[in-house]
Amino acid sequence: MKIEIFDLKDARLRYIPNFFNSENANFYFEKLQQEIPWKQDKIKLFGKEHFQPRLSAFFAAQDVNYAYSGLKLKPKEFSEEILQIRKSVEEFSGLTFNSCLANLYRDGQDSMGWHSDDEKELGKNPVIASVSFGAERIFHLKNKTDKNLKQKVSLVHGSLLMMEEATQHNWKHQLPKTKKSIGPRLNLTFRKIY
Repeated sequence: MKIEIFDLKDARLRYIPNFFNSENANFYFEKLQQEIPWKQDKIKLFGKEHFQPRLSAFFAAQDVNYAYSGLKLKPKEFSEEILQIRKSVEEFSGLTFNSCLANLYRDGQDSMGWHSDDEKELGKNPVIASVSFGAERIFHLKNKTDKNLKQKVSLVHGSLLMMEEATQHNWKHQLPKTKKSIGPRLNLTFRKIY
């Protein structure tokens, strides 16, 4: 298994492009697209409500709640496939995760703006495990204090990106729009909520 390590200033990323082989990645991509109850939520940005430019769903144990950008997420029960994926990620990382935020980017116009996963319920220096299926997209990171420090990672079908150590405290990330004609990308971000 090939592991790429990005030692950024006050942060660490581990990227495994072939975490799932193509057969498993294809299976999960098709199954999750069909079975997840996708919806387009409204979020608050700068005091105004907007529809998120993507579809999403939140999975967790029933006593776990999560909120961001004025949006309170009610958890759905983990599906069998998401539990299988979570188990693979936990075995690799040696960590446990009790929630999963799933996002479906329908085409290149769906996106995620600059942000950090630093909500207080995630604790100090949370580890975020991000699994990608479908179209390849370019993931951007930038340091919060030094504008010259930037990183791009090409997230491919079946890959795992681990954002570790103080990454969420010191860096922001985004998935920008692209003018390229591309198909859908499905992303599962596993996290531990306290």
